[in-house]
Amino acid sequence: MCIIFFKFDPRPVSKNAYRLILAANRDEFYHRPARAADFWGSNNEVLSGLDMEEGKEGGTWLGVSTRGKLAALTNYLQPRLNHDARGRGELVAQFLTSDMDSLSYLKKVSAEGHLYNGFNLIAADLSTEKGDVVCYYGNRGEREPVVLVPDPWPPAGTYGLSNALLETPWRKLCFGKQLFLEAVERGRELPRDALVAQLLDVLSNDEAQLPDPAIEAQGREYVRPILSKYAAVCVRCPDYGTRTNTVILVDADGHVTFTERSMLGSDPTRWETTTHEFRLQS
Repeated sequence: MCIIFFKFDPRPVSKNAYRLILAANRDEFYHRPARAADFWGSNNEVLSGLDMEEGKEGGTWLGVSTRGKLAALTNYLQPRLNHDARGRGELVAQFLTSDMDSLSYLKKVSAEGHLYNGFNLIAADLSTEKGDVVCYYGNRGEREPVVLVPDPWPPAGTYGLSNALLETPWRKLCFGKQLFLEAVERGRELPRDALVAQLLDVLSNDEAQLPDPAIEAQGREYVRPILSKYAAVCVRCPDYGTRTNTVILVDADGHVTFTERSMLGSDPTRWETTTHEFRLQS
């Protein structure tokens, strides 16, 4: 279970406005090994966390490159998984290191979508000169990927994605999206660090949004026993829950601020926050 909120405007009128504001939670078993977000070893172009689960090493759920590639993944809630399916984290990693544009890449992924358990994939090309392009594909939805439309503020051009298809109105998604919009609106008058702090507060909201028959119907027996835990923006169960909060800001000049707040070990009371900053090459 994960959740992503994002707003984009490729050519903001104001120099103080952001081309992209993204806030995301990664939910996972506490014992699953992972590396915190950093640039990849000798590859100083790609910034992301990394899955270190045996057999899935090197996959990731969210990342960005200095060349302007950004990708984010959520799983699609389904009652039973195919344990022989390919690791979904490779979909993000492969895009971040490829030379394909976002739409072409998602068309390639759509032809291979049956090889994976359910997923949603956001892929974007962030270009200061050409303007940003953000695309979406989910292998439990339409066969073709779509290019998302950045409309004028507010609140069009703002999207929410959890563990159903893009913009599926789960109650926690609608609730979190409203909190996200309010934080972004307040942030128009705030310094960057204050906006990041407000978005991290949104990602930490653990108020269960119940009842939600949509989650229950999609997850059936898998999710029903712990629905009250899954039905919040921030998921908190004894051995599973929100382990990582990520906020990405891209301003009009292509300056990227990538802030990650990650749980230390398996203790939901101990967190560490790191920030990486760089300018897009494009």
